[in-house]
Amino acid sequence: MSRPRSTVAWRPVDGILLLDKPTGLSSNQALQRVKFLLRAEKAGHTGSLDPLATGMLPLCFGATTKVAGQLLGASKCYETVARLGIETDTLDADGQVVAESPVPGFDSARIGQVLTELTGDITQVPPAFSALKRDGVPLYRLARAGKTVEVEARRARVESIELIGHGANWIRLRIECGAGTYVRSLVRDLGDTLGCGAHVAELRRLWVQPFPAGGMHSLEQLEALEESARLALLLPVEAGLRHLPAVELGEEVAARLVNGQRIPSEAPEGECIAWSCGQAVARVRVDAQGLIHPLRILRIADPSG
Repeated sequence: MSRPRSTVAWRPVDGILLLDKPTGLSSNQALQRVKFLLRAEKAGHTGSLDPLATGMLPLCFGATTKVAGQLLGASKCYETVARLGIETDTLDADGQVVAESPVPGFDSARIGQVLTELTGDITQVPPAFSALKRDGVPLYRLARAGKTVEVEARRARVESIELIGHGANWIRLRIECGAGTYVRSLVRDLGDTLGCGAHVAELRRLWVQPFPAGGMHSLEQLEALEESARLALLLPVEAGLRHLPAVELGEEVAARLVNGQRIPSEAPEGECIAWSCGQAVARVRVDAQGLIHPLRILRIADPSG
């Protein structure tokens, strides 16, 4: 006699959890593991980490999924090890070797010269094995199917690259960069400039703006905790928004805003976050006439306090 299938009692859970993603899992696989531990109805992550990569992966649950898009545009910091002399199809150690070359002699000064060329506003070609889409299909699916994928170059911002150490065939770097910058592409370009090719052997994300380094929780730690302790680790939606432009509103005005009214303001034109009494109320747009338009309601304001 077959046993009845158990059902999970999913529930509303709101907050942001800073996961220290382990190597070997995709971002979505890691998300699903934590979602199950929290029994959360709704969840999303803020920017993928490759299966090879470890480190900070902000996970959003419930109402905080509404701000995931803002976190996707945040600056990030990585530590990586570039393996010189070997190129792979995925540009990292998980891929198939496509070329090998002797590694020329180099010193810190030569590395520093190359890193300077890769810093600032640069143009880079994203990896063919990436989540970028063409006609709605992720490029990695096309690449895995053996199709030739021509990827267009695009602009990226690299705030800084610090040389941490190097050996005969490896270089360890710390990289601060903007959204949409691929560390795998930076390492490929580093290897090309040195004349030997390279791929990412290790990759760890140290922080994602506005969350500082530290404060992450591993899957093992989460699994060892009681349910109430897991929930206590969740950060409020406000924790992910404090780095963004803001406009402060009174309670009554905030209540009018979430009801769809346009509110006059002296705030500068553009998108920002509307706050009231220390809480993020909505993502808004201030037009040229100084009127605030609600774009996404984050919290229902209560004028009665």
